[in-house]
Amino acid sequence: MRQIIGKAEQGKKRKRNQIIVGLILVGVMILSTLGYAFNDNSSENSKKIVYNGFKFENQQGLWVLNTGGIDFGFQYNPNEVERVNGVINPLNNYTGKPLYISSSNRNAEFEIYQNLDRFILRKQYACLVNSTCGDENLPIKTCEDNFILIEESEDNSSSIIQEQNCVFIKGNKEELVKITDEFLFKIIGVD
Repeated sequence: MRQIIGKAEQGKKRKRNQIIVGLILVGVMILSTLGYAFNDNSSENSKKIVYNGFKFENQQGLWVLNTGGIDFGFQYNPNEVERVNGVINPLNNYTGKPLYISSSNRNAEFEIYQNLDRFILRKQYACLVNSTCGDENLPIKTCEDNFILIEESEDNSSSIIQEQNCVFIKGNKEELVKITDEFLFKIIGVD
């Protein structure tokens, strides 16, 4: 059987419950504020690096560089790539011109395309003159055209070689995107 409670007692009980709920909410707000204030910002700082005066920020798994008001995205930051010696044509050599490409690695190819797309006239698959071509429907181009050839090497050596307007990017399958990022760093002027 339920006990009959007077209005005064009901009011006290309701007020006590409201105070308890209020205190719990205030406690949650204070703890969340303290948690935010004392949060270790080192994880935030590890998402940003400065390399040769260029600021890279990790955003959703990509290292983003904003230079000249243009965002470039890379899978690797400059500290993670292997340094490959060689002189490479700068970005302005690609601006407003078609880019021909031959690639055995779609990830490395995409890395180039996502960064150069806004500069080039168009991207087109092609074959290099005097080399084996897997598709006879592709145009045959020379090194007078902007041509990037991405190949997997069997001896685990890495290289970026510029011959006229041809760039040969070679490396093992696991490192090819890193080498491609190094190529992009070179043409942008980061390295």
